[in-house]
Amino acid sequence: MSPAELNVVVFGATAVLLLGVAAVRVSTSAGLPSLLLYLAIGLAIGEAGLGLSFDQAALTQTLGTLALAVILAEGGLTTRFSVIRPVIGLAGVLATVGVAVSVTITSALALLLLDVDARTAVLLGAVVSSTDAAAVFAVMRTLPLRGRTRAILEAESGFNDPPVIILVSLVVSDMWHDLDPLAAFLGFLQQMLVGVAVGLAVAYAGRWVLRNLALPATGLYPLATMAFALLGFGAAGVVGGSPFVAVYAAGLMLGNADLPHHNAMLGFAEGLAWLSQIGLFVMLGLLASPARLVDAILPALVVGATLTLIARPISVLLCATPFGVRLREQVFISWAGLRGAVPIVLATFPIIAGLPNAERIFDVTLLLVVVFTLLQGPTLPWLSTRLGVVEPTHTRELTFEHSPFEDLGATMLTFDIPPGSRLNGVALAELRLPGDTVVALILRDGALFVPRADTTLRTRDHLLLAATVEHRAAVERRLRAVSRAGRLATWLGERGQAST
Repeated sequence: MSPAELNVVVFGATAVLLLGVAAVRVSTSAGLPSLLLYLAIGLAIGEAGLGLSFDQAALTQTLGTLALAVILAEGGLTTRFSVIRPVIGLAGVLATVGVAVSVTITSALALLLLDVDARTAVLLGAVVSSTDAAAVFAVMRTLPLRGRTRAILEAESGFNDPPVIILVSLVVSDMWHDLDPLAAFLGFLQQMLVGVAVGLAVAYAGRWVLRNLALPATGLYPLATMAFALLGFGAAGVVGGSPFVAVYAAGLMLGNADLPHHNAMLGFAEGLAWLSQIGLFVMLGLLASPARLVDAILPALVVGATLTLIARPISVLLCATPFGVRLREQVFISWAGLRGAVPIVLATFPIIAGLPNAERIFDVTLLLVVVFTLLQGPTLPWLSTRLGVVEPTHTRELTFEHSPFEDLGATMLTFDIPPGSRLNGVALAELRLPGDTVVALILRDGALFVPRADTTLRTRDHLLLAATVEHRAAVERRLRAVSRAGRLATWLGERGQAST
């Protein structure tokens, strides 16, 4: 590639990226999922728009898989384990039994209602049956949902990709003609268990390294954390496990570990996830052929309606009822099962395998995702309020960031005082922080100053503290306790444990 061509590529890529960033703002204002605008950007610069020809299904699958790995890693890193722990069983059942029910019903009705063979019907049912992590994480975290409802949806979307990927891989392979259900089940079980084991092993190793190795630059901590999560993805694939299970498990363990520069790491992971989503959906839009999409409208509506109105509700009803989930919550979980990048990436598998009807499967899947995301996404805020699955307003917890000083055995803590915190009006001397903890600086109304013992804290103050490593956890507990219960927190029995 010549320098001139490189300049054109860099200009085009950065222009598309900036359009994608602007699309987030537009989608938020309009109440639409941003993935639709990313797909629209891809279609606009593709063969029917600016004329850019792109038919690299294999490249799309490879880059799409890597993008999904980053999105799942970010999903794990930003998910509180204490929140999803109570729903892991239900999420696991939805990701396995629920997917099997959805695939069976959708495939059966596709075979009955559409002019397709059994293999195509199974593929149509399989590629659209898993909820999409990118779509769910992007939309659910903008809604004030109750903790359990959000946890079920996010954990399910993180868990249910591997079963569907394994199923689609089997159907497009030569094993379809001589499929052994027992061997397929054992292979699936192996990939899931090995994926979890590898993800946890890599996360524990990463946690030890990041806690005990003082890196010379703050920016290296987020980079190393994400690298460990993606190491789980690669390692699981090498040893025969599910890379997607591994990267989510590794991200979940690392995100819930007490690591230096935790908030910076979360911001870095979120940025990478947005970059992955933008690149992935634009690329999928480029791969689509608008001229073929007209013929796919009816099949997309049939498959989408079958999945959304019949298969998904039945699968949620069968899986969630034994766990005591209320019918109102089931209705929301069913409707919020969004589809996104994963189905479209999976729809490239038949194209690469050279199967008949492969392009039709891709077109149907793309249209299904667009139409039903456009239908479901904007209605979720209204439906969540109508069904009573929103979280009552509560005071935001203190969020701490710490930076280690290995040679001194000390750490620097920073945090903001949020609205509603009972730290407002408390003098520093009344905090009675343990050890030799020192409040070094306060940032208030854009001005920095060194506080005194009689300095009174205010809402939105930003504090910088120095504490010994051995007392850091006790300092955080004391500050949480006073934030929740005020000066007499200890007398009132508030111990400041991290919120679950």
